[in-house]
Amino acid sequence: MKAYTLLNTTTISLILLSFVSGALAASPNFVVILTDDQSWVGSSLLIKPNDPRTKSDYFKTPNIERLAFMGTSFTQGYAPAPYCCPTRRSVLIGQTPARHIYQKDQRNWTSNYRKQLSIPQILKQANPDYRTAHFGKWDMRFDDVTPEEMGYDVSDGLTGNGTGGGKGSGGPSAQEDPKLIWGITERTGTFMEDQSSAGHPFFVQVSHYAVHLDIFYREESLNEARNWKKGKKHSMPEFAAMTSDVDTGIGLLLDKIHDLGIENETYVFFLSDNGGRTGIPGQDDPEIHRNDPLRDGKGSVYEGGVRVPFIVIGPDIENQGISHVPVTGLDILPTIADLVGYAKPLPEALDGGSLKSVLMNGGRGEVKRSNPFLIFHQAVARNAETSLILDNYKLVKTWDRNRLELFDISKDIGEAKDLSKQMEAKTNELHQLMVNFLEEVGAETRKVGSKAEVYENATPL
Repeated sequence: MKAYTLLNTTTISLILLSFVSGALAASPNFVVILTDDQSWVGSSLLIKPNDPRTKSDYFKTPNIERLAFMGTSFTQGYAPAPYCCPTRRSVLIGQTPARHIYQKDQRNWTSNYRKQLSIPQILKQANPDYRTAHFGKWDMRFDDVTPEEMGYDVSDGLTGNGTGGGKGSGGPSAQEDPKLIWGITERTGTFMEDQSSAGHPFFVQVSHYAVHLDIFYREESLNEARNWKKGKKHSMPEFAAMTSDVDTGIGLLLDKIHDLGIENETYVFFLSDNGGRTGIPGQDDPEIHRNDPLRDGKGSVYEGGVRVPFIVIGPDIENQGISHVPVTGLDILPTIADLVGYAKPLPEALDGGSLKSVLMNGGRGEVKRSNPFLIFHQAVARNAETSLILDNYKLVKTWDRNRLELFDISKDIGEAKDLSKQMEAKTNELHQLMVNFLEEVGAETRKVGSKAEVYENATPL
């Protein structure tokens, strides 16, 4: 087993200086790190500096803290969806799942997904020298679209939860390569080194299987976690060990970027694919909700299901920056297009917006998107739910009950006080925006049949 060590404070400071100095490269490199099921409060990073609730009270993740030290952390970062597959599809093409998962025309849409403009395709059009790779969890279920079809040169293929040790695969237990963290990290490092040596700019997405169930970890990580003081919301050593292992993998990638001397030309985006689970098999009932101060968790359109850690580092991005601008994984595609000077018009059916102006302005400013709101939607194989965020207000609709709830998430991050009756005009305004958008994109708004029936209907023509 390889011995992995963290860099000391002096070395980190030198890396930081390298990242923030120098002119912006014309064709920069891009690394997207996507963890799985990692809660907004699933690390030791204090996301909101004055709110001690916004970090884990048990887990230790020095490299996620290191990422925040080296770049800008967003307090209001969102995954496109509260589940794995929809988010992964959405990040790749910059479209909300309301446009493409569980659609009324699912049979036709799945074949159309291959026609959407992806991040790798944008980069190759901007500069044919770009090389692109995807390592780890792909999870494009329903129609088995391949990474190569979406423009990747190198990948691990049609991987899913089971590849990296999904539910029912035997955890919790120790492994030499838990959740394939070391293999994914090594392949990513080799890819970056090969492209740097060849003079090719690159894009690589690192999609970890951790911290999705089942729970696997290194024995030494578990031994360390058992010595940490347990918290009121997080207290399971095995889960803490798995979280520590994926954090170490993140640190190794940062080390590799430094060793290759490409800090001045490399952007790194870090986020989770959805919020954390509300319960973990084998963990004692916590004194405090696992995602506290957020409401609910994975699978829900309340904040606990969609709000996630979100950090960006790279040339000209403020270090130790804190931004309160709402951002989403949908913004990664247009941001990358902006940073490489993509000259062609982006697709009209794009729901993200470029973060470039915010990133280059100390985390301040506004993200311009085709719509002024963020929307999260699921149906068919899931209970039909939608939420819409506009400015400080968030509307949540539960379709089978025809229930509307309105929250001021600037004051009520836990979505405890429903304002829908007090603020009927605002409720109606957001509801109309929600309904109009879902009708425009042809989204289904009901749960339909069993998962087997959904899969059958999703088979491409």
